[in-house]
Amino acid sequence: MVIVLNAGVSASRQAAIRREIKQRGYTVRQIEDGERTVLGAIGPAVADPRPFESMDGVDQVLRISKPFKLASRELQRADTVVSVGPIRIGGQRIAVIAGPSSVESREQILECAALVAESGGVMLRGAAFTPYGSPYAFPGLGMAGLRHLREAGDRHALPVVSEAASLDHLDELAELVDVIQIGARNMQNFDLLRRVGGMGTPVLLKRGVGATVHDLLMSAEYLLANGSDAVILCERGIRTFETGTRHTLDLSAVPAVQALSHLPIVVDPSQGAADRATVPPMGLAALAAGAQGLIVEVHPDPKRALSDGPQSLYPSQFEKLMRDIDSLAGVLGMEVARLPLGAAKAAARRPADGGTEVPKVAFQGEMGANSEIAIRRFLERAEPVPCREFRDVFEAVLSGASRYGALPVENSLTGTIHQNFELLLQFPDLTIVAERNIRIVHNLIGRPGATIDDITRVYSHPQGLAQCRRFLSEHAGWQKVSFYDTAGAVAHLAREGRRSDATIASEEAARTYGMRVLRQGIEDNPQNYTRFLLIAADDHPPLAPADKASLVFSTTDRPGALSECLTVFAAHDLNMTKLESRPIPGRPWEYRFYVDVALGPDLQALHDAEAELQELTASYRILGVYSS
Repeated sequence: MVIVLNAGVSASRQAAIRREIKQRGYTVRQIEDGERTVLGAIGPAVADPRPFESMDGVDQVLRISKPFKLASRELQRADTVVSVGPIRIGGQRIAVIAGPSSVESREQILECAALVAESGGVMLRGAAFTPYGSPYAFPGLGMAGLRHLREAGDRHALPVVSEAASLDHLDELAELVDVIQIGARNMQNFDLLRRVGGMGTPVLLKRGVGATVHDLLMSAEYLLANGSDAVILCERGIRTFETGTRHTLDLSAVPAVQALSHLPIVVDPSQGAADRATVPPMGLAALAAGAQGLIVEVHPDPKRALSDGPQSLYPSQFEKLMRDIDSLAGVLGMEVARLPLGAAKAAARRPADGGTEVPKVAFQGEMGANSEIAIRRFLERAEPVPCREFRDVFEAVLSGASRYGALPVENSLTGTIHQNFELLLQFPDLTIVAERNIRIVHNLIGRPGATIDDITRVYSHPQGLAQCRRFLSEHAGWQKVSFYDTAGAVAHLAREGRRSDATIASEEAARTYGMRVLRQGIEDNPQNYTRFLLIAADDHPPLAPADKASLVFSTTDRPGALSECLTVFAAHDLNMTKLESRPIPGRPWEYRFYVDVALGPDLQALHDAEAELQELTASYRILGVYSS
């Protein structure tokens, strides 16, 4: 059952409710679910909810209809995000796990780890105990292989994952890996699932070749019921009548799982395809289907691999796949997971909370706004802090009330948000530390139980209304009402709206306030992206190696002054990606110029160009050197 507590119920009363539920023979889990306090009570298959409904402090009791209780989205609406050292798997991020099918030697796995880290992978895979169908296949190096895997992961700050083939080596395995993999052949080895579930180590659970989606979720339930709270599901292909491929990679399982369960799901295209030529396209297709990560087999010399060589990518193929994932991620509205800048070897085995404070990030708008979505793309862990105005964001960062601020500065359809560039100049003690491009998807959102036929009035920010003009024109009788913020309009709908009211906002805003999406993707142009900047104190380093800089300057009043400045960028091989002029307040007919430049690995070219620009310009300021 799902037991929803009243808003504002005291901590002592919550504890009393948990004790009473346990006394009735139930296992209790508290669930983070937005503003609600929710308890999951797992116990008898058939239970009378009335004794729970009568408890002081209980708002409502909901039965879970699925046989998998703890894995069910009925129990937990929000996606689970599994932390593995500095890496988080789940939510709106793509994590790539890569490495050889088996650890063959110390030298081989060290070389594999280097190429995985250099290409952008965030976890290292490799089997040491391999349960192949043939007794003549390479069985792995056993404990020696695990020690080699651990050394390779530590050398490159990569968390490591390896398969548990039996109960015999579980304790030693848990000491050496960050994630225990339960392979397809063991998906229904319930003794193994019970034991692994109680070990406290994150688990990667692969779907069996003859298992249904419900079978997979029931196996996950064994892990969760025995104490695990960090389970990652994996689709790796099922057995069908098809003979053209090793297995049939069931990508329809990805959205099916996500509709039923809050657990993250990744896809292994290598096992499904058994042919390296089909691994990249199937991997990209898996991400398009909604997978939150990939497991890819890669080998320095696949032709000499002792196992699964035909499905292992060459290093160059893996590098290209990672570049393609980077390109696809923006279209999907996802962020590719990265190892932290300057990650130490110990980072791969750091506890999930890292022992550090969660940074506050100020943004303009209400919870559920696109700026809040951007925050999660910038930082793995953050506490969003809503602000009424953009200036409030700058002041919160300047005062130290928030470590960062997230700001929209440009939209692909409507252009620059000039106010925020002006504020960057007014707050010289702040700098840009990162940039992200977020796809903006507008949805028609109504109250629970409402249908599109009920709607007579729509609230949204003027930009939201303007960007959905074609859809709104099909409903000419609707009243269009401007609101200061898209997410704020959804909050207003939740507080005061009627069944006939609707808003245009993000799906995230609908989830945040418990509203219903009536129609998805109603924007006129799907190529609708907003560029967001993350700002911090001016002594803060970039979040990742810097590859972009933003600056502003004004020129002296003489012929060719701007041309001379622009020539400096070309002379130092700096590619301008943006040039825009803006009037200087209080000085009619005088202008300043905003410039973005792409940077190479050596920042000396930028420093040299700056020295020349300061000589040529009437005023000059660098707004930030940052990662894009």
